[in-house]
Amino acid sequence: MKFIIQREYLVQSVQDVMKAVSSRTTIPILTGIKIVASSEGVTLTGSDSDISIESFIPTEEAGDEIVEIKQPGSIVLQARFFSEIVKKLPKDTVEIEVHPNLLTVIRSGKAEFNLNGLDADEYPHLPQIEENNVFKIPADLLKNMIRQTVFAVSTSETRPILTGVNWKVENNELNCIATDSHRLAMRTARIETENTRSYNAVIPGKSLNELSKILDDTNDLVDIVITENQVLFKTKHLLFFSRLLDGNYPDTSRLIPTESKTEVVLATKEFLQAIDRASLLAREASNNVVKFTTLPEGVVEISSNSPEIGKVIEEIQSQTVEGEELKISFSAKYMMDALKAIEGSEIKVSFTGAMRPFTIKVLNDETVLHLILPVRTY
Repeated sequence: MKFIIQREYLVQSVQDVMKAVSSRTTIPILTGIKIVASSEGVTLTGSDSDISIESFIPTEEAGDEIVEIKQPGSIVLQARFFSEIVKKLPKDTVEIEVHPNLLTVIRSGKAEFNLNGLDADEYPHLPQIEENNVFKIPADLLKNMIRQTVFAVSTSETRPILTGVNWKVENNELNCIATDSHRLAMRTARIETENTRSYNAVIPGKSLNELSKILDDTNDLVDIVITENQVLFKTKHLLFFSRLLDGNYPDTSRLIPTESKTEVVLATKEFLQAIDRASLLAREASNNVVKFTTLPEGVVEISSNSPEIGKVIEEIQSQTVEGEELKISFSAKYMMDALKAIEGSEIKVSFTGAMRPFTIKVLNDETVLHLILPVRTY
């Protein structure tokens, strides 16, 4: 194998596939990046058996030559060293040549590295996915949907299914739900699909986090294919595979209250900043709890009390308060996570009593819903 390639394209591809390479893997060859050169271009692959990422660099794009293939072939190189070498090479072009004994020479300018390679035939094959049931979603919307839900997945392995985000597709609508059983984040969006199939899959939160780092903020469409145990996200030059989590996701629709006793409309930013200030004193205490109290004339009091440190009280003016008076305590962190994920300038918080879960929605927008369980403080 021998080719010459533009360094910036190589660096970008290596960075993308590195997101799937783990240093802690039971299969030693997976600590490497697989490189395949063919007449069409160069394909890089990284995998940790949960996530696999394949990045393709075409020989030319928009009339510019990116890769010059001298001799097709393949090799696996140690990811950690290869990625560092590529980043620090002196010139804009890189020549990579593999000798018969798998010794790989990487040249750029006056710098020359020799790396011991591994046989690419030993590298596990990527899942083969039949691409007949595809739905499409713009990359920036997909990134957004991940950002607005993935923070609420569970970080504990006691219920592995909750470490993923539940994706449901039906009637041309994608519904993403994440919960760690103390809070829930939900986001829905219309999607383009050629068929009317419905899906119900649970994608690991870790996979979605890595995917969102790779996606561009463009409205280019991403093709998504869901099978029994894999999901594939496909963009112009990238394939991103992730395994799905086994098991049934709990039915979360029962958790979401249908009626409310108290409704408060607040300015998102002002409320977030007040919770942030109140949590300054609550942070030391293990529970990080703030108290929310409705007062006459639409005033809301946000307070926090840590006996050994001190207390904080702040009043903010809501736009409207309807219904019963209310005192409720909740985790400042959960509330701040939810508010940071919200894009609207005004929110409606609906309570059904001091010990019942409450919901946060963007005013006049049904596509985003957050639910938080309160904390007993007495």
